[in-house]
Formats: sequence, structure tokens, C-alpha cells
Amino acid sequence: MNALIAVISMMCILSSCGKDIYNMEPVSTDEYITTEQATVTEQTEEATDASTNSDADKIKESDDDGADKGLSDKKDTEEPEADNTEKTADSKTEEAGNKEKTADSNKEEADNKEISNNKNETTEEVYEYINEDGKRMSNDSSGFVLISEAVPDAILEIRYYSTYNFVGDRIDGYEEPVAIITKEAAEALREVSDELVAQGYRLKIYDAYRPQPAVSHFVRWAEDIDDTRMKEYFYPELDKSVLFNQGYISEYSGHSRGSSVDLTLFDMRTEKEVDMGGTFDYFGENSHPDYTGITTEQYENRMILRNAMTAHGFKPISVEWWHFNYINEPYPDTYFTFPVSSDSVEHVTE
Repeated sequence: MNALIAVISMMCILSSCGKDIYNMEPVSTDEYITTEQATVTEQTEEATDASTNSDADKIKESDDDGADKGLSDKKDTEEPEADNTEKTADSKTEEAGNKEKTADSNKEEADNKEISNNKNETTEEVYEYINEDGKRMSNDSSGFVLISEAVPDAILEIRYYSTYNFVGDRIDGYEEPVAIITKEAAEALREVSDELVAQGYRLKIYDAYRPQPAVSHFVRWAEDIDDTRMKEYFYPELDKSVLFNQGYISEYSGHSRGSSVDLTLFDMRTEKEVDMGGTFDYFGENSHPDYTGITTEQYENRMILRNAMTAHGFKPISVEWWHFNYINEPYPDTYFTFPVSSDSVEHVTE
């Protein structure tokens, strides 16, 4: 009963509002959503949008932070690399600078060595002393000249620079195939040359100044009795043991005083050496200037050389037709030791 009354009351209320609920057109269920529900739904959608936007912003922010962090990390990574590159470049520059300093130092050292070497070449200490045998020894070459410069017509065949000599080896002290002699002897030899050139001859020089080390080499060779390599060419008639006793080898030589010369004649007409009846440095009787076992022509050739040499201040010896000493030698008591080399003497300039 009470329920019926409640339904009738509700119908009266609706009728008074002018609504005919039975004749109403069907509508979407969305229209039955209450305002509160709509509000809630709207708030939910807004919240959802906000959440979505917030998440997007967070994602963007995260991406931005990541990007910033990546850039920061990259920057942090790149900056040390740049620093390292700069440091490496500085290190290489420093290394290059050190190398340049080292190169400069080496160059300076080389220059100093060169200066030192040049100094040694040009300022070698000059000495003079008396040796244990009472002989005056010296390396002072200031009084000597090259024969090729003082006597330009002379021909040189320096046997002791070659191996064609009685020893069979190049002799100590002969550094170049040149001939050296004292200035005084050179002037006299130039006069000899001028006279003989007028007769159709030239002087041929075998030896002149002979350093004391070369003479010492001869002595050592003579003491080695077993070394007879050159016997058949230079002393076939003699036993090597007699070379000291017969005066062919001695501990000192006039050549070391600088004013002796060994030479022969060269015929400009035939362009050959003049036949002297014997060879240079032959140890035997036929080397004596007055040896009679040769032809008249050979003897006369010896006399042409002898007469020209003695006419200009040279003296012959009794056992070698090729050997002459300058009588007025400037160093009669001094034996020299400097080597046979063009660097040993001052050069003649005209």
C-alpha cells in the first residue's frame, strides 16, 4: 500500500513538471550520465590528459636531460682528448725542439772537431831534440819545398812510395808520390835542370828527402834475413847479411838531412830514360860511377849527369851513380822526421 502511494505521488510530480515519460524518444545512454559523473569524467579526462602531458613532459625532459647529459659527457670526454691532443702537440713541439737542440749541439761539436782538426793540421807542434845516438832530430819542414814546384821540368818516379823497391813494400813515411828537398838544394837543382834541358834532357827523380822513419824501415828489413822477395831484382850477387857491412844500409842517411837526391836522365828526343848501364838501387859493383864493365855510351851518359850536378854544387858518392849530395847543405847535423807529403811543406807561388 505504501509503495502504491509512493508511485502515484511520483507520477503527480512528473505530470506537474510537464514531462511525459512514456512518450519520450529513446536517447543515448550518455544523456543519462549525471552531472556529477560528467564532472568526474571530465576531471578524470583532464587528469589523464595532464598525466599524459606530464608523462610526455617527463619523457621530453628526460630526453632533454639525456641529451644534455650526453652532450655534457661528450664534452667531458672531448675536452680531455683535446687537452691530451694539445699536450701531445706540445710534447711533440718540445721533442722537436730537443731534437733541434741536439742537432745544433751535434753540428757545433762537429764544427769544433773540424776546427780542432784544422788547428792540428796547421799548428802542429815543432820539435827538435838530440836522440840516444847523439843525433839532432826535428820535424820542422819550413825550410823545404816540393821539387815539382821548384823544378817544374823534373819527372817524378818515387820508388819508395811504390812497391817496386828493394824492400818490396811502400816505405814508412811516404804518404804521397812527391819529392821534397831543401830550398837551397832546390835552387841548385833548378840550375842543373835548365842546363840539361838545353841539351835535350830532363831530370827524373827517384828520391830526395827521406824521413828518418823510412830509414828505420830499411834497418828493420835488413835485419830480417829471411825476407828476400826482391833479391833477384836488386841484390842478386849479394847475401843479404852483408848489406850493413858493405854500407848499403845504415841507421842514418844523408837523405834525411834534406839535401840529397837520387836521379837519372830522361832523353826528350827518344822519350826514354837514358841507358846508364845499371838500374836505380842495384846493390853491386856495376852501380859504382866509375865501373868499367859497361859500354862507352853508358859511361858517357853517367858523366853527362855527373858533370851537370857537380857544376852546380852537388857532390857524387863512390858507390851509386844516381846519388848526389848538395855540398852547402843547410842542415848538415839535423835529421828530419816529417812525412813525404805535399801538406808537409809550403807551396811555391810565382
